[in-house]
Amino acid sequence: MTSPRANLAAAAAVLLGLASPTRALLAPLPSTRPAWRGVQGTNPRTYVTLNVGASEVIDEGVGNTVEPLTVNGTDAPSPPTATAKTQQTKPPFPLVLWRFTRPHTLIGSAIAVPSIFLLAAPTYSSFFTGRTLAALLYAAFPALLMNLYITGLNQITDVEIDKINKPELPMAKGDLDYPTATFVVLASLIVSLAMSIIHPTLSTPGLQLALWGSFVLGTLYSLPPFRMKRHPLLAATCIVAVRGTIINAGFYSHALSAAFGGAAGAGALQCLVSDWKCGLSSLFFGIFGIVIALMKDVPDAHGDRIFNIRSFTVRLGQGRVFQTMKNLLISLFGVFGGALLRWATMAPDASVAVRRGLVALGCGVAGWTVNREAREVNPEDSGEVYSYYMYLWKLFYTSYLVLPFAK
Repeated sequence: MTSPRANLAAAAAVLLGLASPTRALLAPLPSTRPAWRGVQGTNPRTYVTLNVGASEVIDEGVGNTVEPLTVNGTDAPSPPTATAKTQQTKPPFPLVLWRFTRPHTLIGSAIAVPSIFLLAAPTYSSFFTGRTLAALLYAAFPALLMNLYITGLNQITDVEIDKINKPELPMAKGDLDYPTATFVVLASLIVSLAMSIIHPTLSTPGLQLALWGSFVLGTLYSLPPFRMKRHPLLAATCIVAVRGTIINAGFYSHALSAAFGGAAGAGALQCLVSDWKCGLSSLFFGIFGIVIALMKDVPDAHGDRIFNIRSFTVRLGQGRVFQTMKNLLISLFGVFGGALLRWATMAPDASVAVRRGLVALGCGVAGWTVNREAREVNPEDSGEVYSYYMYLWKLFYTSYLVLPFAK
């Protein structure tokens, strides 16, 4: 049995280059619970059926877990693992890789980068040039790879938790093994960071901030011994920094420097302080990122509680976190919608006023739908909360799509 300390040291060694990545991550994380246990379902009563030889054992209870059974004084054999069941019917690798990327987050990054470029463009027509396209593609490709690194690392370090919270994920389901996942994650990281420094003109300070900042905080969030996700305030700080400042200000600065002829020294901090478009978009998406991240924890409460992940949901309860995040998002749309409506009256010409007014109206509609969709959601029903969570991602995409028209 591999000790926890040995596993943590091996995982850290992967990123520090002190050990073979494959060998370091091949050692499975220790499980403090039996792998075949009943999991609290979405209904008040949970039924778990286990077949042992010719007999059938049914456990009925409220949130009970099923421990290894004893039959005739001996331990009952473990049921077949998910890997054994699906070994001969594994889906094609491209499909497994797509699921491993956590597509909803990948799509978010794919929409965010061009939207930030269009927001930074001096005019809408200046966005449609060869120079802008080159700078955009050079930023978007490593951004997607960094997204894959962060989400992939999180899955590698959370396999045992995901077997409870997200059993459909490739590693938890047994469709993707440790060596392959490790190779994909490290290859994505290396290519992404290399692109941030190798090009003489397109590897701008803004791009370096976006990629290296995401790498550092994404690693601290998931990887032992740091594992910031165990501490709610540190996790929240991490999310605000990445989803707010690092991504928006970093790519905004990169767009100015690489595509629109801005000064090479127009760093992210300068953009945040002196450019209201950059500052307000960073604030908006930083808060939106907090809502998405904490809402994600609501259906994961059972597994997080077992593995001592002291999230806000575990500490405060599913209902309280759900309602708080819902109200925060409604307030966010309300405040920014009201501000845009006010700025529409101060616009220099009619076209700007119309654009800002329409975006303000969209904010109002979005806030209304956040409340409407939440009415039928039971915060303790994992399936219902997850569907609501994915709806928030659709609003996240839409917010980035309309962002350039608010300037």
